[in-house]
Order: sequence, then C-alpha cells, then structure tokens
Amino acid sequence: MHHLLRLDDWTPSNLHELFYVAREFEQGRAPRLKGCAVLFFPPSSLRTRVSFERGALLMGLQPITLPPATLDKPEALVDVAGYLGQWADIVVARHPSIALLEEIAAANVLPVVNAMTDVNHPCEVLSDLYALSVTSDPLELRYLFVGADGNISRAWQEAARAFGLDLVQCCPPELSSPGTVWNGDLKDASSRADVIITDGPGKHAEALAPYQVTAEVLHWAPDGVRLAPCPPFVRGREVSADAIASASFVGHGFKSALLPVQQAIMSMLLDSARE
Repeated sequence: MHHLLRLDDWTPSNLHELFYVAREFEQGRAPRLKGCAVLFFPPSSLRTRVSFERGALLMGLQPITLPPATLDKPEALVDVAGYLGQWADIVVARHPSIALLEEIAAANVLPVVNAMTDVNHPCEVLSDLYALSVTSDPLELRYLFVGADGNISRAWQEAARAFGLDLVQCCPPELSSPGTVWNGDLKDASSRADVIITDGPGKHAEALAPYQVTAEVLHWAPDGVRLAPCPPFVRGREVSADAIASASFVGHGFKSALLPVQQAIMSMLLDSARE
C-alpha cells in the first residue's frame, strides 16, 4: 500500500500524474468517490485543514476531524490502524512526530497522508509545484529557499532530490539544513532565482534578520521572479511589506492549488489501496 510520508521515493512521473489528477479535480472531471477520511488536525491549522476537509467532502468522502492528541495514547498504533480500517478509507494527519505516522502506515491497513510533521511538509511543496506548473515547467525553475533548517526547508530538499530541482538555501551557515546546496550571500543567491521561498524564523529571528526578503532583494533577482512565502508569513519578519506589495508576490490565489492537490493525493492513494 502506498502512503505519502516523504517525497524521497517519488519520481517526476509521480509528480506529473499528480498534476494530471489535480487538474481533473480542478476542472470538475474527476469521478466522485465513496468512503470516509479520518483527519487529525490541531485547532491552529487553517489552510491545510480547510483544503483537506473541503476536498474530501467535494470528492464524496465523509471527513471526520479529530485532534492529533487523539493519537497520543498507550494503545499500539497498529491497533489504532486496525480499528480505523473498519470504518475509514484513508488517514490524513498533522502531528509533530513522523515516526508516529510511519507506525500507522506500517500496519498497511489504510493509506496515510502526512499533513505536516516537525521534519517535513510534503503536501505544501506539491501544491506550490502544481501552482507553478500553470505557467512554467516547475522542474526547470531555479529555487531559492531563504530561511533556517526546518520542516519546510527539508520538504523542499526532499522535492529537490526526488525531482531534480535546482534548489539553494540562503541563511547563516550554522542554520543550513544538512546536505543542502548553500549560499550565504543573499544578493548573489537571489540573482539566479526564479522562485524565492521563505519560512518563519522561529527562534532564529535575530540571526535571520539580515536575510529578510525585501523589494530590493527582488530587484536583484531576474525579471519575473516569483516570491512564494510559506504561510503563515509576517510582514516585517521574513518578508517586508514592500515585497508582499510587489508584482513578484504570487498572491493568496497561489494557495488555491491546495484544494485540487489534496484531492489528487487522496485519490491516488485510495486508488493504490484498491490495486
């Protein structure tokens, strides 16, 4: 049975299949399904939760949402999966521990979707790549991640390994992710970027202050550069207000891709479970 826990075992072919299925959902051509999706989301989740819940409902699945703490109990997760498999068809979970999701997936009772852990966020990256595919070949673009090591940085690294993306990380050297292609010179790095991605600084706000993406940084970049900050972003923190007000900011509509992509992910995994 297939799951979506990391992007490392995906291929460009898998990505193009996702794009095709997402487009079918976006254009209303995908068949309706029957079944139940059990989702685990904290109250703070906004975009990912709404797009998964609404996506499941629109494609014919009944969404049942529970807090992630529901999974934090002494009961063996193989038993949790065994019971959920009696009523549900797929699990979508946002939980700090990817090991917990791996245990549920290892039971091979029903597909598991990683909706964000402390180490990665594959759905977010797949959505961005799909949104970029509307106007460009995302595999041919040059990506600059401005920020410290974290789940968004590592998710983009997974995508870079899986799909051969040209990805560079810009931050203080001690904050870079293991194995990343690194450039500490923001001006130089941005001069070769087609897409600039940011993430919140977390506890590294002071160290990352010189790496704020501003309108000046965007001016150093090639014409047509796209600024795709990972939400929730804060003006005056990882990005400046003038950068968000610029034509380079992809806009809130960029994240509309979350809905068809989440639907495509669930559909592809459910298809794999039936094979």
